[in-house]
Amino acid sequence: MDFHIVVALACLFIGLSKGGLGGPIPVAMLTPLLSLIMPASQAVGLILIPLMVGDVITVMLYWRKWDLSRVKLLLPMAVVGIFVGEFVLLTLANSGQNIIIKRLIGAFTLIVVIYKVSDSLISRMHYEHRQWHGYLAGWLTGFGSALANVGAPPYTAYMLLQKIDDPVAFLGTTAIFFAILNAIKLPFVLSNSKVLDLHLLASILWALPLIPVGAWLGRKSVGYVNAKLFERVMLVLLFLLSVFTLVA
Repeated sequence: MDFHIVVALACLFIGLSKGGLGGPIPVAMLTPLLSLIMPASQAVGLILIPLMVGDVITVMLYWRKWDLSRVKLLLPMAVVGIFVGEFVLLTLANSGQNIIIKRLIGAFTLIVVIYKVSDSLISRMHYEHRQWHGYLAGWLTGFGSALANVGAPPYTAYMLLQKIDDPVAFLGTTAIFFAILNAIKLPFVLSNSKVLDLHLLASILWALPLIPVGAWLGRKSVGYVNAKLFERVMLVLLFLLSVFTLVA
């Protein structure tokens, strides 16, 4: 597949997700998709910049609509998870173990599929909150985000169990939390050319304006596109992509 087509699709998918179409599934497709046409470590690093552009959009959309108490609970262990995940990523990248990184990306992507299939069951579970649940969810989110840009499943599962009544607060908290995580990851990614080649980054800057375009299309499409059908199609594609990444 042509590099420029994949990059354009990646930025468009980020925008669609930020605009409310498809949830986290389009974003979960990006790293494994890029890993099919470039070294897996570069795929992890390269997609971070477009994700951060998307973060700016969602933070602006949900400015001050977040619940900082939940961010404060999840963030400390998420930072620890990022440090561990980045250490593993940089170690594997420096030793040329891109096939292992690719398999890990496939495994984390498959977890997204499993989560999405079972999320309605999770939301109906009887649940008693424990403080350490937040610490564990934070750590897993940070680790998955650092290693494969796939931190949504543990975070979203934890948040669903909290039975948050206000969907705007849920979305706002998600926006600011992942914006912070991605900002923390940036220095690690920039520090190693095997994770982010700046020349490669410069070659995709033309596609970044597609992110706000995708966000606009996502918001406009919500009332017209069958969201459940779109999500199911994306989920099937994500499953196939995860399997291919695991075995190819």
